Amino acid sequence: MSDIAVGRLSDEELAQNFSDMYPRLDRKTALIEASRCYFCYDAPCMEACPTGIDIPNFIRKISTDNVRGSALDILDENIMGGACARVCPTEVLCEGACVRTAQENKPVVIGKLQRYATDWLMDSAEQPYERGPATGKKIAIIGAGPAGLAAAHRLAILGHEVDIFEALPKSGGLNEYGIAAYKVPDNFAQKEVDFILGIGGITVHHEKRLGEDIHLGDLRRDYDAVFIGSGLGSVQAMGLDNEHMDGLYNAVDYIADLRQTDDLSALLVGRHVVVIGGGSTAIDIAVKKKRLGAESVTLVYRRGAADMSATLVEQKFAQNNNVTIKHWMQPVAVKTVEDHVNGVEFEYTELDRDGKLTGTGETTTLHADMVFKAIGQVFVPDPVTHDSGRLELQNNRIVVDENYATSLAGVYAGGDCVVDNVGLTVAAVQDGKQAAKSINDYLMNS
Repeated sequence: MSDIAVGRLSDEELAQNFSDMYPRLDRKTALIEASRCYFCYDAPCMEACPTGIDIPNFIRKISTDNVRGSALDILDENIMGGACARVCPTEVLCEGACVRTAQENKPVVIGKLQRYATDWLMDSAEQPYERGPATGKKIAIIGAGPAGLAAAHRLAILGHEVDIFEALPKSGGLNEYGIAAYKVPDNFAQKEVDFILGIGGITVHHEKRLGEDIHLGDLRRDYDAVFIGSGLGSVQAMGLDNEHMDGLYNAVDYIADLRQTDDLSALLVGRHVVVIGGGSTAIDIAVKKKRLGAESVTLVYRRGAADMSATLVEQKFAQNNNVTIKHWMQPVAVKTVEDHVNGVEFEYTELDRDGKLTGTGETTTLHADMVFKAIGQVFVPDPVTHDSGRLELQNNRIVVDENYATSLAGVYAGGDCVVDNVGLTVAAVQDGKQAAKSINDYLMNS
């Protein structure tokens, strides 16, 4: 029998486990940390930031106690700078490029300084942005995630009217439904959405799903331009028998449920949990299950540690939370008892002479009361193609040019749904920002 239960930990333990992962710097610490910045000319940290924030400049302003000016330097380039300060893999972006890293293996904590500044501004309740003179143009945006919200905010600054159509009950996309709760506690994702919408001129229509409640053809007819920032719509399958049995879950669905619950003690937790995958989502669900009270959590990845898309810092974080990571194993069978999952059979893997991953034929079985699949998401193109057949796709994602224009006139796209997107909040924000500039050029020059 599977051992799954609710309330494995006390309310006090759960509150502690899901509290703020890295609390905000206090003023003294922020000033000391800012003083470590060399304010490099041609700073490599700036080159590593997808949104091009002038990092040395915002840090210099912190060092002179000009926190408001610092926050504006950040938000002018990245309107979701508060969320990115919390969720960006800074160890491979700005902090990974910091000169201090090479010198003493201790970069300036750019992410925490960014949070220090942006939190200060949001706490002030000031709305520093305002709409430009009305242009009379209306733009439809599909998806209220980072790409859609960033595009909407920039379009509002330029004086356009924006309608966002979102399939889910809340705005925020990944930040609201997909990021670990201890990274964005205290309802921060919703507060940031409110801050963005505070500029005015943006209306969000929730529970409007493309292909069902709205259609691309109608939006093209009724609006001057359309931006698609719908993200990914489905989870990859492992292609195994019993994949849909009770006890086997999509990690993104469980994370969404956890983010929306008001009572963590009501969530089902298996005594023994297996997670399949090697990315940030796999790390997130593994750590969450451990913090919810699972006795053992084992994360299994088919290749080595260096091949995981989760950074080494994320892998270390999981191990520090008592998650066991096993490499070079791939699932080959889902084991069940009485129609419920009770384990996964894995085959050991290796690279052949050509560097191709192959199974060794040797297997082992891990017992599990709950199994989580975190092997990636896929874009579902049907809603954007069934009534607009000329929309060009590649590898089942939308093709855009250097201006984020699709093959359909007046239709732009960005974020996870486009080809070659790297799947980071900061990259989606940059897509939305840049696409908004292109849409403005298209509307004002046509």
